[in-house]
Amino acid sequence: MNFSQLQERVRAELLRRISRGTLSVSLLARQTGVGQPHLSNFLHGRRQLSLATLDKLLRAQQIAITDLLPSARRGSGVLLSEQIGEVGQVPLVAHGTALFEPYVRASSVHRMLEFPAETLRLLRPRCTAARRQWERFVAVRLTAADVLGMEPLLLPEAIVVLDRHYNSFANYHGAGSATPHLYAVRSQQRLLVRYVDFLANRLFLRTQNPTYAGELLEPMGEDTPNDLLAGRIALIVNEL
Repeated sequence: MNFSQLQERVRAELLRRISRGTLSVSLLARQTGVGQPHLSNFLHGRRQLSLATLDKLLRAQQIAITDLLPSARRGSGVLLSEQIGEVGQVPLVAHGTALFEPYVRASSVHRMLEFPAETLRLLRPRCTAARRQWERFVAVRLTAADVLGMEPLLLPEAIVVLDRHYNSFANYHGAGSATPHLYAVRSQQRLLVRYVDFLANRLFLRTQNPTYAGELLEPMGEDTPNDLLAGRIALIVNEL
């Protein structure tokens, strides 16, 4: 990882913390003594920082270099293990990591899950340019509360694999297909797994069980509707 790549990873981590509400530009300015306009230009990609200033940011936010190092996974977010054949390993992470962290840090991984690598390789991406920089596949576990209204498709303690390189409303199976899309969606700080329809710049979230009411989700601030799609659900593992 060169200096420019390091800056990009620091920028992404700070933006993640700001989006989660745990950091603000004004707080960061107070912590580091760096002016808000200077920090804002950096966060918006309009300028880079000196090594000394970058060091101030890392110390103020207690970010270790090891937290920013690229993981062993390849660009697709899938690690192929030669010892066990063509097996893809996907990190199981917390919901917040899946929603907000472009690069999955080693400290964020609960464990690695194994799936047929060919199944993952054949999945087609369709995402915004910014999302292409994210590690692609992550898995999350769903609680009984998370799957209310989604039974029997999803059961308590189900694990779902998110393809974070698919945050498009275009039907994966082609125009005219009646197959509904199942997405992981960011609703404020929560991760929801729902069927999603795009309606007048808003998202309509539907459950598997029609007796549960749908939910209308509207982007806030600088978010676009696509930003609220954490990824398409690529695989479901219901542990009985």
